[in-house]
Amino acid sequence: MGQEPLTVKTPIADYLDDLLDDVRDRDAGAVADYIPDLAGAPTDRLAAAVCTINGVLYTAGDDDVEFSMQSISKAFTYALALEQHGLDKLLEIVGMEPSGEAFNELSLDDATKRPMNPMINAGAIAVNQVIDGEEATVENRTETLRRFYSRLAGRELRIDEGLVESELGTSDRNMAIAYMLRSYGIVRDSARDAVESYVRQCAVMVTVSDLAVMGATLANGGVQPVTGEQIIERRVAQLVQAVMSSAGMYDAAGRWMATVGIPAKSGVSGGLLGTLPGQLGLATFSPRLDAQGNSERGKLVFQRFSHEGGMHLMSAETFGGAPVRVVKVVDDVTVFVLQGSMDFNGAEVFLRTAETHEFRTDTVRIDIHRVNRFNRIARTMTLEGMRRMREDGLTVQLLDPEGVLEDPDLGDGTYPEIVRED
Repeated sequence: MGQEPLTVKTPIADYLDDLLDDVRDRDAGAVADYIPDLAGAPTDRLAAAVCTINGVLYTAGDDDVEFSMQSISKAFTYALALEQHGLDKLLEIVGMEPSGEAFNELSLDDATKRPMNPMINAGAIAVNQVIDGEEATVENRTETLRRFYSRLAGRELRIDEGLVESELGTSDRNMAIAYMLRSYGIVRDSARDAVESYVRQCAVMVTVSDLAVMGATLANGGVQPVTGEQIIERRVAQLVQAVMSSAGMYDAAGRWMATVGIPAKSGVSGGLLGTLPGQLGLATFSPRLDAQGNSERGKLVFQRFSHEGGMHLMSAETFGGAPVRVVKVVDDVTVFVLQGSMDFNGAEVFLRTAETHEFRTDTVRIDIHRVNRFNRIARTMTLEGMRRMREDGLTVQLLDPEGVLEDPDLGDGTYPEIVRED
């Protein structure tokens, strides 16, 4: 092979492409036409992104298209409010229980008169009003939120002023909610200012890459995985994800957690954010919505990702640990020794290690004698990575004395060279 090292490209981005291709022709749902600026959204837009807690980002589809955060912003505003005031103070104005009602329902807890949770509009308006204290102006409060979101995303985000005007022109229901909150002393600002401040947070523009990184920050205990900055306390990240799991998908939240099992938050522009604590952030974008205001195609991508990757939060599968024990050269063979139980994260670490490794041998051996099991997605990813190594000119060997990778077809009817322990 000479002195030039060989590099191998990871197949994870291609896997995301396949997920999008599988749902691209689904045409159920409709755009949020009650907001003029969203009514004309191109319905063919489709994107997905995954960011690991190690700060590695994978994207597919229209990943450079910006869209407004809308209700996804509620999760992060709640995080900042918790940082500034603490849980006890927040519980005075908003609860933590699922409402079982639509996101824009004019309803409060019968006993306390608080909004049920911060993920519905009433709760989000109340939470927005405590950012920087009750005396803060709309402009100052909004700028604080924009800067906070930008730190989470790792880049400067902007507010779409045209969208703000469009939403304010159709905010009668939110105005009614604000007046209701004022009547119980939960909001003390004018109803107009309260709604404008909330609408401006919803109009912050992001891409799926931004959302995946922001979600990974929550999953990473408040540490932004790319910059390494501890933006929010670990306890705050935990609380936000807990509320997302019970209320992030509105009146479909219970069904979502039972079937998909990924804490998530949706927005009516078509964005969908998910987190897997200790693992990754996941985001999709597709403007067609279901009756609850959740992205139709985004839901399907999440469902498949959860089922194939064993990502359900309540899964009994046990993973974790360092999946790549060592990379070494033995008798002119580059050996990757894997260990433990392999899931999406484990396979991603292996593939990324292989992608960044400079191969100076003609043969690579994947040693999995220390691996207990592969889940479905890890098996697919590992075999595809081995196929790509072979396509790049390497002789690929597999050491698997326990048959953990039963029938290791590389996807094209061919197999790696099976070797035995010395």
